[in-house]
Amino acid sequence: MPDWIPNRSSAKGRLALAALEVFGSSPFDVVSVSTLARAADVTTGALYHHFGSKVGLYDAVRGDVERRVLDRVEGAFAARPDDEPAAAALAALKVAFDYLTDQGYTRLLGADHPDRRVDPIVEYLSGVVDRDHVPLARLLCAAWREALLSVSDGVSSADARTALDALHVRVQ
Repeated sequence: MPDWIPNRSSAKGRLALAALEVFGSSPFDVVSVSTLARAADVTTGALYHHFGSKVGLYDAVRGDVERRVLDRVEGAFAARPDDEPAAAALAALKVAFDYLTDQGYTRLLGADHPDRRVDPIVEYLSGVVDRDHVPLARLLCAAWREALLSVSDGVSSADARTALDALHVRVQ
């Protein structure tokens, strides 16, 4: 549960909500601090005051969305106890895909974090599907992220979802 829920009545809340929209559809590198401040109707100083930097703001909103996605992934995985773990993981990623496309956050979780190496979604799935040093979680997440980025780049969410549906995972 987040410590704080953003709302439009504060500069910090407007920044977080604007960042969700902007980073949800635009690459981190092309988004400027002034674009974020303008979208939130605040000064750039407010961004630095509340988040320290553009990366700090990005990290805050991405972390929040990652927590929401992990909740869905864990729930969807747990709902399929009789499935082979890799197939259950793929089904869970499809649930996450549907959530992110519905919310408009495809770019936010489709792209790599600009300042972090640990991926919490890969980390969770690695714990439940990787066996004998097979990096299956990384491979599944790479396909999932590519589907998200495809939507962000203009491919219909239905077509990207169809591509995910075409994946079949079987670990021997």
